Amino acid sequence: MKTVEMDSRDATIALGQKIGQQLAAGDVLVLDGDLGAGKTTFTKGLAKGLEIPDIIKSPTFTIIHEYHDGRLPLYHMDAYRLENGGAEDLGLEEYFDSDGVSVVEWAEFVADELPADFLAIHFRRTDDESKRVLEFEPHGDHFDQLVSTVVG
Repeated sequence: MKTVEMDSRDATIALGQKIGQQLAAGDVLVLDGDLGAGKTTFTKGLAKGLEIPDIIKSPTFTIIHEYHDGRLPLYHMDAYRLENGGAEDLGLEEYFDSDGVSVVEWAEFVADELPADFLAIHFRRTDDESKRVLEFEPHGDHFDQLVSTVVG
């Protein structure tokens, strides 16, 4: 596991952008952390790295936002509302096996649907409101390589 400290919103976006530039079709990222911890901010950077011009919003109420106008499509998911089930009815595996990149927030509610290889990123707030700690937990060789290349 690799841990980095982000000292600003801009730094979080920049790191997301660097990672987004390295992603390939079928890649799955799982983001977890408290509300306001930086998950959507990071995803905005990821979208920049995927050359998506759209404004990225949290998918809390829609469950899945799809963005198709970049280098690769981005499927931004918020599984929080699936706490009591229903993930199997959404066809998540079709997104995970698609031509795009899937970003899943609150993935513990869809854990049975996740592929074997994915990158988990844990977001933690600190006592300093402008700083966040991100822990990268790669699952699979592809994501081991991505984390060591981009994060160090």
